[in-house]
Amino acid sequence: MQYNTSDFRKGLKVQIDGEPYIMSECNFVKPGKGNALYKCRLKNLIRGTTLDRTYRGGESLESADVEETDVQFLYKQGDTWVFMDNTSFEQYELDADAVGDGWKFLKDGMKCMMTLFNGNPLDMSPPIQVDMEVTYCEPGAKGNTATNVTKPATIETGAEIQVPAFVNQGDVIKVDTRDGSYVERVKK
Repeated sequence: MQYNTSDFRKGLKVQIDGEPYIMSECNFVKPGKGNALYKCRLKNLIRGTTLDRTYRGGESLESADVEETDVQFLYKQGDTWVFMDNTSFEQYELDADAVGDGWKFLKDGMKCMMTLFNGNPLDMSPPIQVDMEVTYCEPGAKGNTATNVTKPATIETGAEIQVPAFVNQGDVIKVDTRDGSYVERVKK
């Protein structure tokens, strides 16, 4: 499938020289004379490098053979995380670079989204919000509730995040996996 310049937009996955790229930025420029221009910033999905390209109106790019699939986190073995496709039961292994900061929010059996290129895993993303138990944090000082006072807390995966002063050890909290921020305390 081909994408024409009129289809260009942020988030589009295209193939350049046999490698998958995602359009992270696309700006339309109409000079006084001549064809319209599309200035695009593309990120390589395999290596993570960025590329700046300018396309004239009417040019096209090939779509990347990239698919998103539901997977389940099984276990961590050394520096490798193992996932299983929920429909085909095929297992995929990702290294620390591909998992990124997502490891901080992975619990056994958790459902995640994995990006595959030609059947090979590129990266994974955990759910946007996850419930985590606080395994360690300092007790909050009494009366420190009027301002936005935060303190470090260790969650059940071993990651450390900032939480409000009223959160205690043993509490279950909701965490935003995009930036690792505290969302709310979950009622038991």
